[in-house]
Amino acid sequence: MSIDSYEASRKRSDEIRADLPEHPEKYTMLTGDRPTGRLHLGHYFGTIRERVALQDLGVATRIIIADYQVITDRDSTENIADNVRNMVIDYLACGIDPEKTIIFTHSSVPALNQLMLPFLSLVTEAELLRNPTVKAEMEASGHTLTGLLLTYPVHQACDILFCKGNIVPVGKDQMPHIEQTRQIARRFNERYGHVFPEPDGLLNNSPAIPGLDGRKMSKSYGNAISLSSTDEETAKLIKKSQTDADRTITFDPEARPGVSALLTTAALCTGRTEEEIAAEIGDGGSGTLKKYVTESVNGYLAPIRARRQKLAQDMGYIEEVLHEGNRRANEIADATLDEVRATMGMVY
Repeated sequence: MSIDSYEASRKRSDEIRADLPEHPEKYTMLTGDRPTGRLHLGHYFGTIRERVALQDLGVATRIIIADYQVITDRDSTENIADNVRNMVIDYLACGIDPEKTIIFTHSSVPALNQLMLPFLSLVTEAELLRNPTVKAEMEASGHTLTGLLLTYPVHQACDILFCKGNIVPVGKDQMPHIEQTRQIARRFNERYGHVFPEPDGLLNNSPAIPGLDGRKMSKSYGNAISLSSTDEETAKLIKKSQTDADRTITFDPEARPGVSALLTTAALCTGRTEEEIAAEIGDGGSGTLKKYVTESVNGYLAPIRARRQKLAQDMGYIEEVLHEGNRRANEIADATLDEVRATMGMVY
């Protein structure tokens, strides 16, 4: 993505952010996650907190649990049903309201997936191969390039456009997906007739959420604090995190990634700055820092974990949320597919 293109996207994102509180009814937001495990602190501060804020502003909010996308780089669907249900529990515990937000799964909405066929005719193989996420995922997985991974950006376009989503919360690295979705919408509208909006990326202002080893927080790295972890599990994970021998605590992400990652984690949970926390701990060493971080994280997550524990005791309610979300998503998808077929002259 060129600098000029990114700057234009940033400007548009800033304009939307300014307009959202005034006219939330103009916007439909689509976002989601792959159910590959439990959600963690990085998910919460990176995306979930903003989803709740948009929902509470009055934006039409749709969250997809992208179960089909799990198999873009995995050979098994083992544990997927458990992961889906626990993802719903995490969402609700964090403040997602199923009365206001539609939560649904890929595999339960056939009409959404059927949009893949006309959409695939609107992109070239070269355009798909150029998508940086496809290249990165292929390299990270070590798999040969499957058809599903190659068409991953088109499937994401289906997710966004089936409900006529016009804003998608993203980080800078996900903007190529939004550009591809805009291109598909534009080409469909030009070729057949206007059906779809060209969505904008709502660039988030969240800091990069480091894992406990200074790398990006990720389930696969084993450096993430899950929302569902107990206080004891959290304490154990933080205690094992990598620091260094210098007793004086300072914030220096380049030279001291482990110490700095802990400071950022504490800063997010307390609303303080990393520098303030470092100055307070001073030469107390990594033991004092880890104790502070543990107390900060467990204190911040306490109400979320309490709600989570209560929700997990009523799996019947979790099933209801999923079934109702899938029903509402199917209504929207069926109507959109009917409009697509009519616009293409395929009503018989």
